[in-house]
Amino acid sequence: MSDSPCEFSPSTNDIQGKKRRGEDSSDSLSGIKKAVVVLTRLPHYKISALRPPTPPQFYSEDDEGKSPNSCESDTQWEPGHDSSGSDFSESKEKRKTGKQTKRSTKRAPALHNNTKVSVKVPIIVSTAFALCPSETRNIRPNLPEEEVRVDMMVLARKKHMRWQRGKIVEILTKEDGCLKYKVHFEEKGKSLMSGHHIAFDTMVKLEQLYVGARVVVECQENKHRFQPAIMAELPSRRNRLRFLVFTDDHVPIYVGLPSLHLVCRPLRDPLDDLPDGPHKSFMTRYLRNWPYPPLTQYKAGENISVELNGVQQKCEVQEVDSSLMQVVFQDNQQKEWIYRGSTRLQHMTKILTFREIKDQKEQL
Repeated sequence: MSDSPCEFSPSTNDIQGKKRRGEDSSDSLSGIKKAVVVLTRLPHYKISALRPPTPPQFYSEDDEGKSPNSCESDTQWEPGHDSSGSDFSESKEKRKTGKQTKRSTKRAPALHNNTKVSVKVPIIVSTAFALCPSETRNIRPNLPEEEVRVDMMVLARKKHMRWQRGKIVEILTKEDGCLKYKVHFEEKGKSLMSGHHIAFDTMVKLEQLYVGARVVVECQENKHRFQPAIMAELPSRRNRLRFLVFTDDHVPIYVGLPSLHLVCRPLRDPLDDLPDGPHKSFMTRYLRNWPYPPLTQYKAGENISVELNGVQQKCEVQEVDSSLMQVVFQDNQQKEWIYRGSTRLQHMTKILTFREIKDQKEQL
């Protein structure tokens, strides 16, 4: 045996066999690399058949108007009025296709340049009050009447816009069966009056109130004097849980529950207690349109025209608070809170006149 280590030498046949196997494998790889994948475009109807339907909750914003479950905006527009110049026009554009939205974006600046464009003032119809039945209640609740008795403290009418605290000292029955109440005022005087001219001195309960109710509210200047009013809004999220009332001199006020007092025996139609004039006409229209009272849309800083002492005067919007806005008149810098649907607004007067003409034409 040799001292050197053993070495393995492959035979010639083994080497030739490996070469042949390598050539065979390289040929097979070259065949794979040369393979070609052919793509065939399927017709559109086959693609549509293979695509699963999209659930309604996955519609995009552009298709929101096409979805059967899409929700309408809380603010709707009066038919026939131009929505340009309103903050809510964007909600309509979202219900269109993307191309349409782009086109409308290009047209928008034309309304704000120096070119004179005839644009109708928008009137929005609020649906926010329809969110809850308790917010839109405009029928007197079927509750038992509270007792009115002798020696009861009440709020009684002394003048048209001046009610004061007093005590019932006598209840009389007239020949026609009507009751009259003799009241001694805490200040000077006494008077004999009907049940719709006295109010409970106690705080009213929420369930007793409704839109159109006859109430008495504390004067903001003097808490010992009161003013008659008509309930216009019940608490809602929109008005920050406050009550809106219109006093008999057409002044809108947001108040809390402690400031309200319910008239003891209101007339069947509380508006019959209002003197004939613009305010009574306004309240008649307001209650007829409820819960969709027309409101003009303004922003702070805008210049508008408001009637003051029978004359339209220029003023600037200072602040907007729910259904009210504070304006300052340019001539005397007087500030005043105005209802955004008041007939004192020049725009509102024009729109109401236009509606009356339209209704007359439709009746012909």
